[in-house]
Amino acid sequence: MHVGMASVFQNPHKQRSDFEVYRQDLRLADLAEPLGFESIWGVEHHFTDYTMCPDVLQFLTYMAGRTERAQLGSMVVVLPWHDPMRVAEEVSMLDNISGGRLILGLGRGAGKIEFDGFRLSMDESRDRFIECAEMVLGGLESGHCEYDGRFVKQPRAAIRPAPFKSFRGRTYAAAVSPESLPIMAKLGVGILVIPQKPWHEVAKELDTYRTTYRQVNATEAPAPVCAGWTFCDENPDRAETMARRYIGGYYQTVLDHYNFAGDHLAKTRGYEYYGKMAEKISTYGTDRVIDFFMNLQVWGTPEQCYEKILDVRRRVGNETFVGVFSYAGMPWDDAERNIRLFAREVLPLLQRLPAGEQGTDFANATAARRADAPVMGQQLEISLLGS
Repeated sequence: MHVGMASVFQNPHKQRSDFEVYRQDLRLADLAEPLGFESIWGVEHHFTDYTMCPDVLQFLTYMAGRTERAQLGSMVVVLPWHDPMRVAEEVSMLDNISGGRLILGLGRGAGKIEFDGFRLSMDESRDRFIECAEMVLGGLESGHCEYDGRFVKQPRAAIRPAPFKSFRGRTYAAAVSPESLPIMAKLGVGILVIPQKPWHEVAKELDTYRTTYRQVNATEAPAPVCAGWTFCDENPDRAETMARRYIGGYYQTVLDHYNFAGDHLAKTRGYEYYGKMAEKISTYGTDRVIDFFMNLQVWGTPEQCYEKILDVRRRVGNETFVGVFSYAGMPWDDAERNIRLFAREVLPLLQRLPAGEQGTDFANATAARRADAPVMGQQLEISLLGS
């Protein structure tokens, strides 16, 4: 199983300076490759302290220069907010700089404050996304962009530096509303799952997506990528306390940023599904909605974290897990302890899981890992002696 980590650069209530937040999250990102994570991910958001990364490709380019092997994932580039010609160029440039390590994630956005800031109508976002995605994905395969649509008018222009390998099989899109899944299947991209609704609903929607993908592309869909807000601690009580404080605190920032309690999403074309969130908040109250989100995430002892990730994998068939380890103003010491414990106790067990295998329980997986340790050490010694 492929395991990555994501940086989100949150600064709720301006508890610290933005500069301090960047220093902490960049330090954490620097730990990813040495600790064994196989990819580093960033997100794109604008104008608020919800997530202060307005250019995810710029962040990933920085990380490309600080790493040697880690893949670099965008979670996501929000296409309606960009000139798609520039996106194609920046994606190809990053892929050239990094030696082909980019995992390209795309999305259409859902924050009214962001669409307003860019002077764009949310009603047009789905159509804009489709046109931009078709042009960018086609351009990355052909080496040039050309498109004549309602929103995108692009005369033929070469992408330089030219793409040097295909993005098929390493491009994903975030899809929350069920209507988006057939669109992603037709675009030939994988699905990036951000946990926020019941797993049985996600599994059912993915089955529909896979059927459409198979029909359109005459091949099986790639396994989805699943993210998870993560808190790992040896003490189960402390893990729950911290999860409530920080994962719950994170979701409060989600509710605030997207104004899910308001009625604007229900009245916006293409966002009707999001509008149901206001009904749920009205029916159940904010605290229960936050508890529901928290229980979709990965927190607990190393054993509990491992079992939760395996449970999600059994439900939706993902072969990649991306953990978020610092969020909602979490102090540096807690964030560092969180990621180091996960990397030491959980990460190696997940990475041992072959594709498609359901996995074994934590105790047996740990025992198998320890049993292999002397052999691995002996092999390393032989290798060093023979070099």
